[in-house]
Amino acid sequence: MTAASYEDRVLYQGDVWVRLDTLPRLLAEGWRRTLSDGGVVSVIRTPFQWAMVSPVIEIETGGYQGDVGLYVPEVMLEEALYLLGAGEDDGATEDGQA
Repeated sequence: MTAASYEDRVLYQGDVWVRLDTLPRLLAEGWRRTLSDGGVVSVIRTPFQWAMVSPVIEIETGGYQGDVGLYVPEVMLEEALYLLGAGEDDGATEDGQA
């Protein structure tokens, strides 16, 4: 079985969206909750469809659980990365000392 492959940048609903990562569906749903709580819109792309919302029933009943692409609008990319903690653990302290 071949792993899912998703483009880094796509045009979706008239806007440019950027892929944050390709990851298992359940992990992506957790990231989506973090993004949503921070006010960032996200969308999941499975090999079959785009999902703006993922009803719990779909996950519980065995909807697609493989690797998905997690996308955010390009204009919200920096905020999304901040919310997910990207680049926070670079070993430096607040005063710039490592």
